[in-house]
Formats: sequence, structure tokens, C-alpha cells
Amino acid sequence: MRFARRRRDPVEVNLTPLIDVVFLLLIFFMVSTTFETRQALELELPESVAGVDLELSPVTLVVTEQGRYRLGERELSAAELSEALAAEAEQARMHGLVLEADARAVHADVVRALDQAGTLGIRQVRIATREPQATSTQAETP
Repeated sequence: MRFARRRRDPVEVNLTPLIDVVFLLLIFFMVSTTFETRQALELELPESVAGVDLELSPVTLVVTEQGRYRLGERELSAAELSEALAAEAEQARMHGLVLEADARAVHADVVRALDQAGTLGIRQVRIATREPQATSTQAETP
């Protein structure tokens, strides 16, 4: 006896809906993601509790309370900072830049100095601190 064979349709997986979903997800993430480039300086901050003496002689930039800058022995205004720091940029790139800002200095003056250092390619910037003084209550506790 001969049985009639049923004709089978070929099995196919239709990938078109899957591709559509992938493209929709891709478009969604492209639209919802904000492409904001932020410029930042890479800072290497020193420890303030246990300082280590530097073996190299870095360039030292001082920011005063009045918004003036001192590079070496020269006192500079904000307008003069760019070209004075450019003259010392090669040594600062090799040995680093130490930024000594007065505690009462305006934040914008310190950021201006950091921005100039970043513009000149100075990547090794240290912010000078001093060790906190022990108060009388800390000294009395055993």
C-alpha cells in the first residue's frame, strides 16, 4: 500500500521584522543619546595629608586673592598669563605644573589658569595644599 505523502512547505524564518526592530532600536538610541563633548583637564592631585618632596623642578604658578598671577618672580594679570605660561610650557610639560591658589582666590581665576595649562598641552598639573593643623580637640582625644 502506498501512502500519499503530504507536501511540506519549506520552513523559512522571516528576518524582515527582526531587522526592522533592530533598526528602530538603533534610531531610538541615536536620537535619545546626547552627543556633548566636554573638555576637561586631567589632574593629578597630590595627597594633602602625607606630602612627598618633588625630585624634579616643576613650574610654579601662584593665584593670589586679588586675581593676579605670579609665575616665578613675575607678577602677571589675566591677560598676560597666556603668553607667560606659553614661555614656560616646555618645562611644564616635562616636569609638571604646580598651581598654588590662595584659599580666598576666586574660582574663575583658578579655572582660567587650568584652562590655559590645558590649551598649552600641560597635562601633569598638581594643586598645592598644606597639611591641616591639628585643633585642640583633636590633640586632646586619646
